[in-house]
Amino acid sequence: MEKKKIAVLFGGCSTEYSVSLASAYAVICHIDQEMYQVVMIGIARDSGQWYWYQGAYKRILEDTWLQNEDCTPVYLPTDRKVQGLYYLKDGRLRVLSVDKVLPILHGKNGEDGTVQGALELANIPLIGCGGLSSALCMDKEMAHRLLIQHGVSVPRGVLLQKPYDTLQIWSDARTLGYPLFIKPVRSGSSYGITMVQKEEDLIAAIENAFGYDDKVLMEECIVGREVGCSVLGTKTLLTGEVDEIELSEGFFDYTEKYTLKTSKIHVPARISPKVSSEVKRMAKIVYRALHCSGFARVDFFLTEDEKLYFNEVNTIPGFTAHSRFPNMLKASGYTFEEIITRILEEEG
Repeated sequence: MEKKKIAVLFGGCSTEYSVSLASAYAVICHIDQEMYQVVMIGIARDSGQWYWYQGAYKRILEDTWLQNEDCTPVYLPTDRKVQGLYYLKDGRLRVLSVDKVLPILHGKNGEDGTVQGALELANIPLIGCGGLSSALCMDKEMAHRLLIQHGVSVPRGVLLQKPYDTLQIWSDARTLGYPLFIKPVRSGSSYGITMVQKEEDLIAAIENAFGYDDKVLMEECIVGREVGCSVLGTKTLLTGEVDEIELSEGFFDYTEKYTLKTSKIHVPARISPKVSSEVKRMAKIVYRALHCSGFARVDFFLTEDEKLYFNEVNTIPGFTAHSRFPNMLKASGYTFEEIITRILEEEG
């Protein structure tokens, strides 16, 4: 049987470029080579140029993949009948055909609906959440607004844009109470997020967040623990085991997410079967409400009185050694290879 050609997108113009490389390397290494032919498409960090990369997998992880001898520039077509990418060879325009595209891109210009929309415009089959869902999930404030309409509890928050009124911000912060969180509305891997303990640190945290996005969310701190649930599927949904983040202090920032220096992730979470079932049920509600498809990770805050508050959805969760999404599914009995195969075979 002819192998399906799967284009894996990695890199991208994003602060999470390096995370994408690590995730893509893990995904590519665990794709069943007997079933699929992998086409590696790297996106340069600075220029945003797309390249057909034909070198060693390890150089993706090392970030030495962008070498002229291994990289051929490719371009999305405007002809919807092409179903592939254009490239030049011997002065002629040729087509690199693909059956599906799997973006393993994190953050802006990759997880926010931009790439998804471009692929949809080119009529190239996309694996994972589409343009609308990706944009909604990336925008924390819009996701909160929509989920409230579906009966999902979310933390109280205030949307900030420049120019802002400092006195009004201080007033709103006192209403929310300290500590509180300052978050870029559209960012991932905890970039630009600050837990603010006192008023004198508030404006500096807001200015820091504005360095990552032109919209910032000031959000109450929900006292409790963070739990998450991986979801696979589009028509029929499969959930992994619920996990739980144990923090020694602060919050689950970028350093902790990718090193686990002082924190631990418990899979399964240290919660009752009843609460675990509720997390899975709510994860499916959120997944459906935000029009997710293919795969995603849904995160919540769980209070001591067992109330759930929505935190965020990662439409392209990490696939590194420390990543929560594959480990939750592994705890449900699936190997990494089986997880990737299910993702690649998922139909809309």
